[in-house]
Amino acid sequence: MSTFPRDSTFMTKSTETSGLTYRDAGVDIEAGDALVQKIKPLVAKTHRTGILGAIGGFGGMFELPMTQFRQPVMVSGTDGVGTKLRLAIDLDMPDTVGIDLVAMCVNDILVCGAEPLWFLDYFATGKLDVDQASRVIAGIAEGCVQSGAALLGGETAEMPGMYHDKDFDLAGFAVGVVEKENIIDGTSVATGDSIIGIASSGPHSNGYSLIRKVAAEHDINTPFDTVTLGETLMRPTRIYVNAILSVLKDNAPIKAMAHITGGGITENVPRSLPQNVVARIDQSSWQTPAVFDWLAQNGQIDPKEMLRTFNCGIGFTLVVDAADADEVIGKLEKAGETACVIGSIEAGTGAATVVFA
Repeated sequence: MSTFPRDSTFMTKSTETSGLTYRDAGVDIEAGDALVQKIKPLVAKTHRTGILGAIGGFGGMFELPMTQFRQPVMVSGTDGVGTKLRLAIDLDMPDTVGIDLVAMCVNDILVCGAEPLWFLDYFATGKLDVDQASRVIAGIAEGCVQSGAALLGGETAEMPGMYHDKDFDLAGFAVGVVEKENIIDGTSVATGDSIIGIASSGPHSNGYSLIRKVAAEHDINTPFDTVTLGETLMRPTRIYVNAILSVLKDNAPIKAMAHITGGGITENVPRSLPQNVVARIDQSSWQTPAVFDWLAQNGQIDPKEMLRTFNCGIGFTLVVDAADADEVIGKLEKAGETACVIGSIEAGTGAATVVFA
């Protein structure tokens, strides 16, 4: 990766002197070097055509295959994992939050039809634990493999005084490309179109401040949904890239897409729609995962609050002509997703809205 060694603004003094060193201040350069060596095989698994250079430089380079595009448009997205990190740290389960990090970024740029090309990450901690960091980055690499993105670069920052104990923070940045004429922007959405929902794997990476508040009153190790409550809550965000790109490569007429993140279906579906339409959603059309029923019951959360906080079982939506819905669903299922028609587009006035039936 391009910038995993921390910055060298403050260098360790020579071991021949008796003065203070960077390690005395809480930063261990040797641990950073050890981490780089440990993650090299993980990075190698994400290699794809276009990568130039190797891990350890100051910048990651990627050569865009211009012969494949007439008018390539670069699409970028950045995100974090939110307070799901707190749960991962408390449970000592940092292995999958890297997948969450990649998913939150690549699913966002996928909405306009972009194929992810590369990913960059930022890992910050108070004292670098090589084992913990490598587990996190292994998850990031797995997310890149699932989405087809190259793990092109990253930064590890050891910041004593900013983070304590085993606390860490993550941020990610994805870049993709789409042919200009193939950008999906919702402008062709019309009355009578069908809304297809693709199942989520759980809460994904949203609403965890509320989730942790509810879970704090319960034993996180309680058996739940064939595993434990903690393991259920830590299921990584589903990455929809391969399924959606496979549908798009078959020239499926997708008119609009939405990644259902913070704000739920209530706020995210309208972001993909034009003016003067209403998305009517039939809540009985899909099976809500048990974890959402558990949250609603144990947190005494109002149904409207559930729908505007969590994805409630739908992680991604598409709008297609009603006549194409069955064909698109079939292709999504062939690609390994669970999908169904969850609603339709109706006439409205003003800004796009969602109505639940």
